[in-house]
Amino acid sequence: MKKQFKRLRVRTVAAVAALAFAGHTWAVDPFTVRDIRIEGLQRVEPGTVFGSLPFRVGEQYNDEKGSAAIRALFALGLFKDVRLEVNGDVLIVVVEERPTVADVSFAGTREFDEETLKKALREIGLTEGRPYDQALADRAEQELRRQYINRSLYGAEVVTTVTPIERNRVNLTFTVTEGEPTRIRDMRIIGARTFSEDTLKDQMELDTGGWLSWYTKSDRYSRTRLNADLEALRSYYLQRGFLEFRIDSTQVAISPNKQDISITINITEGERYVVTGVRLEGDYLGKEEEFKSLVKIRPGEPYNADQVTETTKAFTDYFGNFGYAFAQVEARPEIDRANNRVAFVLAAEPSRRAYVRRINIAGNNRTRDEVVRRESRQLESSWYDAEKIKLSRDRVDRLGFFTDVNIETTDVPGAPDQVDLTVTVAERPTGALQLGAGFSSAEKLALSFSLKQENAFGTGNYLGLEVNTSKYNRTIAFNSVNPYFTADGISRAFDLYHRTSRPYDDQGGNYAIVTSGVGLRFGVPVSQVDTVFFGGALERTEIEPGTNIPATYLVYAERFGYTSTSLPLTVGWQRDDRDSALTPTRGRFQRFSGEWGIAGDARYLRGNYQYQQYIPISKLYTFAFNGELGWGKGLEGRPYPVFKNFYSGGLGSVRGFEQGTLGPRDITGASIGGARKITLNAEVITPFPGAGNDRTLRLYGFVDVGNVFGEEQKFTLSDLRASAGIGVSWLSPVGPLRIAIAQPIRKEPGDRIQRLQFQIGTSF
Repeated sequence: MKKQFKRLRVRTVAAVAALAFAGHTWAVDPFTVRDIRIEGLQRVEPGTVFGSLPFRVGEQYNDEKGSAAIRALFALGLFKDVRLEVNGDVLIVVVEERPTVADVSFAGTREFDEETLKKALREIGLTEGRPYDQALADRAEQELRRQYINRSLYGAEVVTTVTPIERNRVNLTFTVTEGEPTRIRDMRIIGARTFSEDTLKDQMELDTGGWLSWYTKSDRYSRTRLNADLEALRSYYLQRGFLEFRIDSTQVAISPNKQDISITINITEGERYVVTGVRLEGDYLGKEEEFKSLVKIRPGEPYNADQVTETTKAFTDYFGNFGYAFAQVEARPEIDRANNRVAFVLAAEPSRRAYVRRINIAGNNRTRDEVVRRESRQLESSWYDAEKIKLSRDRVDRLGFFTDVNIETTDVPGAPDQVDLTVTVAERPTGALQLGAGFSSAEKLALSFSLKQENAFGTGNYLGLEVNTSKYNRTIAFNSVNPYFTADGISRAFDLYHRTSRPYDDQGGNYAIVTSGVGLRFGVPVSQVDTVFFGGALERTEIEPGTNIPATYLVYAERFGYTSTSLPLTVGWQRDDRDSALTPTRGRFQRFSGEWGIAGDARYLRGNYQYQQYIPISKLYTFAFNGELGWGKGLEGRPYPVFKNFYSGGLGSVRGFEQGTLGPRDITGASIGGARKITLNAEVITPFPGAGNDRTLRLYGFVDVGNVFGEEQKFTLSDLRASAGIGVSWLSPVGPLRIAIAQPIRKEPGDRIQRLQFQIGTSF
């Protein structure tokens, strides 16, 4: 009996010895460890266990070290149970591993795709290959519920099913009952006196629902969106003179069935203040007059927080142009509450000059770093220059590869005169692949294939391939553009094409225009926003005669032949200082292109000039203007080639008229275009109702004016066509999509009207 007791006392040290609430454990006399053995391992490496033990072979073991060993092994999170056994002077570590997660799956999820939920679980440590325990599963359920609450699905329920499988592994299945989303049924703003409650609600994205709520989900509550709306409400008052406006409280109440939410916002408007003056204090580098010209605050007008913010930002940016990245500018109000007036003191402290140590690129999963980096005009190891940084941001945005571009400045620890820049981009799909096939009695089998990639393989190069076997429009074309053919930014464009165009059956003809050509162009940047282009091409155009051929084509062919070859030289200029190539809100775009048929059968001059201007009316509204002039003339006694004519009508010119049908017509009634062209477009671009300030989905109203004219035709204003209407622009995954509904307001008998039009990839 005494021998059995000694054996238990000697061999067993329970894991509870490591726990603070252990009431009684067997004690082991200290001894020198001759050997350490580990039992129970399946996937964990023995070195992981040995590395956590606070003792080694040859060292002395005692109860304190045993408790520390057990705590350390449990802290690894790999074991469900740990025991220490002593057999003479041999220490045996007995472990029971936690099961490993083999697979994570979801059932009943409609609101989220599985990858989004798996990513959320990975962030809390639950993923395939990681040890599993119940506490981790509980955290996973809480995280999934949080994700659904963020989508206003407060009634979502999550049930976890754990299925053990071979080799001590488990499969986890999260079954979700999503339920119906909790919707905002009532919103109140208490304390508004100057503005109506409806006016204030219009400033907020959250609402009680409307006809577009299925898309915008504006009636689904989320704390993030409410905070944004509160800031919008605050901004609305601060822009209109209410210097001391405040939001006192916000109450959000959810119904017992978790289907309805009520929001109550309590505000205090305060008094409206008028600005009486602005003065400067501090160190302005001896450039006080230059800084005064940047002041946006207007004495005599109601206080406007945006004007104050714009002024301090303009001051900070201007300091940045001289390398003062850490400049501090404070707008201190001096309030006269008795008379509801306020004066501002702009106090500046330029601090120290800084230079950029490193420029980092983030968010470019497909695009190579060099594509973004080569657009930067701020160089590493150079003085910080805010103007160059802004220019760099705009140049990256104008690439058209990204939906969002931001540049952040961070201090370098331990280096007070250095900063790092991080360019963060959000990529968009830049490729389009289209496959099509059709069969009809007229065309038989027609196949079409189109592959376009604006950012081929992440290099920034453009590649395009188009094939169409249609009976009426057969095309095979290849083009490529390398924007950095040389390290200095000289671009190279190559075009190769063969096109056959035939009339449709309802025109009663079977003639064709066959054009083949190859061209090469180069672009040379001459400033940060200006590029000059030059190049040449070899082109062959054949008029294949047939029934009902336009008389103009026939006359040209009889005089100069049915086949024309030409060697046109091209020259052009482009200036682009828009803030974005896809959704511009400010800036100007200009482009001129000239073509000179210097040799061959066709001798001509052709020029085209385009001007676009974007003017921000406010943060939400933009005015856009587009003007385009085209001119062509035959040389050496020859008429202008009819196959080089300009066309007008439809999207890209005068909406509301069929594409390319305006201008001169042949005696057969066919539209043949003209040697001169004028197009004027004006648009007011607004947020799409219910979509907030989503720049990818916009509504616009427009007025278009324009026409084309023959080479000898007299130009008169009365010949211009005009239309007005509304449209929608959407930055879709396959490219910019524009839909327009237009009503001609100036037309002539015989004009072909088409009130509904859409196109992918056009700007105006």
